[in-house]
Amino acid sequence: MDMVAVEDAAAAAAEIRDTLGSGPISVLTGAGISTDSGIPDYRGPDSPPRNPMTYQQFTGDFAFRRHYWARNHVGWQHMARTEPNDGHRALARLEAIGVVSGLITQNVDTLHEGAGSRRLIDLHGRYDRVICLSCGRVITREHLAERLTVLNPGYTADVADIEIAPDADAVIASTEQFQVADCEYCGGVLKPDIVYFGENVPKARVLEAYGYVDQAEALLVAGSSLTVMSGLRFVKHAAKHGKPVVILNRGESRGDDLATLKVDGGCSPVLRSLAEAYASM
Repeated sequence: MDMVAVEDAAAAAAEIRDTLGSGPISVLTGAGISTDSGIPDYRGPDSPPRNPMTYQQFTGDFAFRRHYWARNHVGWQHMARTEPNDGHRALARLEAIGVVSGLITQNVDTLHEGAGSRRLIDLHGRYDRVICLSCGRVITREHLAERLTVLNPGYTADVADIEIAPDADAVIASTEQFQVADCEYCGGVLKPDIVYFGENVPKARVLEAYGYVDQAEALLVAGSSLTVMSGLRFVKHAAKHGKPVVILNRGESRGDDLATLKVDGGCSPVLRSLAEAYASM
């Protein structure tokens, strides 16, 4: 594995382009690509320790569900106001010029879609949708917000002063008085349409993502520490089949030993330069 620390984004981008080749390439992104949009990552070098709620906690204990929805009721408003950054826009541009053939994101923030990426898999779901665990009906998070506001008048906070996690969870200590909404159609438990820790990514979605990797000549990882297997498996798959793998991430990743090239740096400047490099070919 070759390793580069980013001092010159254009030089790093040139080395990435040389490693990935002319394409098509598949891309896997993680929380690190969205930090420049104001969404903190989970495991970056400067990230505070986090203990995300597990699927078992959410489904098995009403107190955990109440705690989650109270915090999310505040945090999702911050997420809804975020906008794509140069990294998201660069990947969308690379798709538009035919270099990126498919993008797999571990993020739930929908910023890739907002930037214009179209061949896109939201591996871990989307923060803007809610699903009933009983009847399977999907509603928008905005609609649920309206219901929660009616149930909890005055339950607001200045989100500018509150720490927000990548899954739209706001760090609020006291949530005991919060009123939770059940499914308005069947009375079942409502859950964000995202994959929790301890929950499996739907098999069909995983197979589709493997297809993206198989159809490409190389794999670019941007902003992911690859700590969880749901993302690492695609790096393993690409390496197993002899495809070049480039990992662009601040700090170490669990897939570094599988990479053809590791670039230690932030996503936005390097991906912007990478898009310019491919566009000029």
